[in-house]
Amino acid sequence: FITAYTGFGGGMIIGVADDPGMHSSQNEQDSRHYAIAAKLPMIEPADSAECKEFVIKAYEMSEKYDTPFILRLTTRVSHSGSVVEMGERADIAIKEYTKDIAKHVMMPANAKKRHYVVEDRLAALANELAASDVFNKVEKPEGATLGIITAGNCYNYAKEVFGEGAAYLKLGLVNPLSDKLILDFCEGLEQIIVIEELDPVIENFCRSLGIKVLGKDVLPICGEFSQAILREKLLGEEADSSAVADPIPPRPPVLCPGCPHRGVFYTLKKMGVTVSGDIGCYTLGAVAPLGAMDTTLCMGASISALHGFNKVRGDEKKSVAVIGDSTFMHSGMTGLANIAYNQTNSTVIILDNSITGMTGHQQNPTTGYNLRGDPAGKIDLEALVRAMGINRVRVVDPYNLAEAEAAVKEELAAEEPSVIISRRPCALLKKVKRGEPIQVNADKCKSCKACMKLGCPAISFKDGHAHVDTTQCFGCKVCSELCKFGAFETLNGEAITW
Repeated sequence: FITAYTGFGGGMIIGVADDPGMHSSQNEQDSRHYAIAAKLPMIEPADSAECKEFVIKAYEMSEKYDTPFILRLTTRVSHSGSVVEMGERADIAIKEYTKDIAKHVMMPANAKKRHYVVEDRLAALANELAASDVFNKVEKPEGATLGIITAGNCYNYAKEVFGEGAAYLKLGLVNPLSDKLILDFCEGLEQIIVIEELDPVIENFCRSLGIKVLGKDVLPICGEFSQAILREKLLGEEADSSAVADPIPPRPPVLCPGCPHRGVFYTLKKMGVTVSGDIGCYTLGAVAPLGAMDTTLCMGASISALHGFNKVRGDEKKSVAVIGDSTFMHSGMTGLANIAYNQTNSTVIILDNSITGMTGHQQNPTTGYNLRGDPAGKIDLEALVRAMGINRVRVVDPYNLAEAEAAVKEELAAEEPSVIISRRPCALLKKVKRGEPIQVNADKCKSCKACMKLGCPAISFKDGHAHVDTTQCFGCKVCSELCKFGAFETLNGEAITW
């Protein structure tokens, strides 16, 4: 927020991606509130072409007004594609730095003066941009009586539902909003509908101007919109009867075959410990049948949550935190420093799969490579954790269930903080060699379903016995550790050995 006060001297855009419908998010927040609170201009494109054009214009205006712009996207725009006209790349020279303490050092005496600059800037932005066609677009055919005020992808939905006969005010600049632009648009129209996903930001602004609008009184405040929702809520039309009648079987995300995290979560579930979780593909440890995670909040929260949980409840002997290697580097270290400094006997498990797994196999400071794949400085997790004041540090192989369980038991029993590093690379990494798949000997299988507790996608129950899909099997052999009858064998019929 403080960058609104200091500015940058050059152009800066802060990209955010809201997720109406929560396709892959923990909450359904509306980031327009941040723009309002921070007093920063925010733009919202409706398609790929506008993404490109808006960014170019926003960089120009950002430099002109010496303020960051926020680029708001939503899931549908981020995942869409449309025709884009390419242009020539412009090389902008880096400006010379000029020392300016009153502008860049935000102690109270300076910040008080800069607040007036921020307010004047917003007013100037509203005058130049909000009431112009740089970002906003007005479509008002002669004789139109219905007006639609909207932004982003909702414009596309509205255009499909109401057609060319309605008037449209498509807001590309969603903060600040222009009194004059909206009042001029509404003049002469008999009905105004505000169509916006999530919170009634534009709607409340219109109402503050004394404009009577139809909005969240009929449209949902939760979830993303669609043409069908607009037709149902605004036109009273029923859903398309041509839709598929039979429900489509759900396909929930699961840990991959051979995932090194599976053994850890199986062990924690078996031991009945409380697990403070974090953000990553290992969050799927909360999914049945593992069900081994109790909380997930935000990146880095697992360790801090464990520390607070143990301080309040005193459950140090039956609670752990789990966090990935990249997440630990991102925002987990501060929580561990707090544990070391305040000395709760907390056990933290760092799930080191040698990559950033969930978001696409990006490198991180523990891998030895930068994001371009070039060699880079490599942080030694064990040395780092010890340097932070943790004396008990050990590394385990999560494929070895007995080793993992013994480690958790010993560290929970210790009278000081401890860290277990569960180290095994992600099964999807190109450099990881796939093991030989295994099979089930139906004659030895007693149908106890112990192996099914792992939740491995390669294992199913077929004809009354466990069955391994060899096309999916990674060859980790973790399932064989659970079978007391030796039913898992190599494809040659040999017994599984470790």
